Amino acid sequence: MTSQRAASGRAEIRGERFRVVFNRRKFARAGDFRKGFFLFFGGAPAQPSRMSIAENHAEIKRRIEAACARAGRDPASVLLLPVSKGHSAEAVEECAALGLRIFGENKVQEAKVKIPQCPARLQWHMIGHLQSNKARDAVQMFSMIQSIDSLALAGEVNKWAEKLSKRAPILLEVNTAGEATKHGFNPAGIPIEAINALPRLEVQGLMTIAPYTTTPERVRPCFQKLRELNEACGEKLGAPLPHLSMGMSGDFEIAIEEGATIVRIGTALFGPRSYGAKR
Repeated sequence: MTSQRAASGRAEIRGERFRVVFNRRKFARAGDFRKGFFLFFGGAPAQPSRMSIAENHAEIKRRIEAACARAGRDPASVLLLPVSKGHSAEAVEECAALGLRIFGENKVQEAKVKIPQCPARLQWHMIGHLQSNKARDAVQMFSMIQSIDSLALAGEVNKWAEKLSKRAPILLEVNTAGEATKHGFNPAGIPIEAINALPRLEVQGLMTIAPYTTTPERVRPCFQKLRELNEACGEKLGAPLPHLSMGMSGDFEIAIEEGATIVRIGTALFGPRSYGAKR
C-alpha cells in the first residue's frame, strides 16, 4: 500500500490519498524525528516548554524587589525560602547553584531521605506540621522549626534540644484566619512567655499560612494581623522578634508589603511537584 525510498537525504511516504516529504537531516535525533513525523501527520502536538528554575528564580526576585520598592523596604530584608516538598535532590541542587542556601521541607520523613542527597553546605527549615514523635529528628536536621503550634510541642522540641546539646531556633505558627483545617495558635492565646522560658528554644518570630484564594488581596488582613501579633509578642518579651514567615507562591507580594521577612515559595520556583525525593 505504501512504499518508501531515500535519495539525497530526503524520504517520501506515498499512499493512495497523501504524499508527504520531509528532510531526515532536519530531525536527525530520534526524538526530533518523531516530532517531525507527528507534525506532518497532524498527530500529537509539541508540549509547551516550562520555564526553567533559573528563569523562575529571576522572575521571583524581580517581583520581590518590586514589592519591597512599594513598601519602602530593602530586598535584602526578605529571605526567599524555596519549598522543596515533592521535588528531587537534583532540583534542590539546581536552586543551590543560583545562590540559594536555605530550603524548607514539610515532612520529616521526606527530609530524612532528601537532605543526605543534597550538598552539605545547605540549611533546612521545617515548615510543615510537626508531630511530637518526630521532634528528635527535627532538632537534628533543621536549623529552624517554623511550625511550633502548641506548648506541648515546644516542650518536646526543648527536651530533645537539651539531650542533643543544641539550641533550637523556632517560629510560632498562628492560625490567623481561624481555619479548622489548619494548625496553629489561636491569635488570642499565644503562650509567648511560657515558650520563651524554655531554655533551649530561641523564639525568633511568628509564621502563618493564609487561606487559599485566587485574589491575593483578600489575605492581606491575615498578614496584617500576624505583624501586629509579632509586635505585641516582642513587647511582652522586651525585645523585637526579627522574623515574620508569611506568603507563598500565590500571595508573597502582599506578605512582603505587610512586613514578611521570609517568603516560602514552592510551585512558582520549582514548577509542579513531582514527589520524587530520590536522585
